[in-house]
Amino acid sequence: MQGMEQKDKDYRPRILVFSTNNISDPGIDLAGSSHMDYSPAVVVITVPCSSGIKPEWVLYAIEKGFDGVFIAADGTDCAYLPDCVDRTGRIATRAQELLAGKGIDPQRLRMAAICSVCAEPFTSQMRQFGDTLLKLRSSGKG
Repeated sequence: MQGMEQKDKDYRPRILVFSTNNISDPGIDLAGSSHMDYSPAVVVITVPCSSGIKPEWVLYAIEKGFDGVFIAADGTDCAYLPDCVDRTGRIATRAQELLAGKGIDPQRLRMAAICSVCAEPFTSQMRQFGDTLLKLRSSGKG
């Protein structure tokens, strides 16, 4: 039994991050090059614009074993669309509906604007989201 407790104690939630090449990627890169602490279980995929993410991708990631999905949204800095924030918000809402429809807790998706110099906010988001995912897992909802 002690081995199981140790395994759970060492568990790190796997988080898939959708990041944008012009806005959030530089902030995430800065976190890494500055040796800021966040879980090595975070995987980043780059997309051109956060409003191009498909809700089905979120569901697919969860079904394939990621504990959570984080959308590093462009926010108001998007160079492509003036309504990027609204579009990305609708995508996140639709993705949460898809998750709920499959009996998956919608809290396994999180979205926040991450800018090109947002290294500390990114690492903070990853720590907070990881904690949320651990609580969901321990409550049986994860």
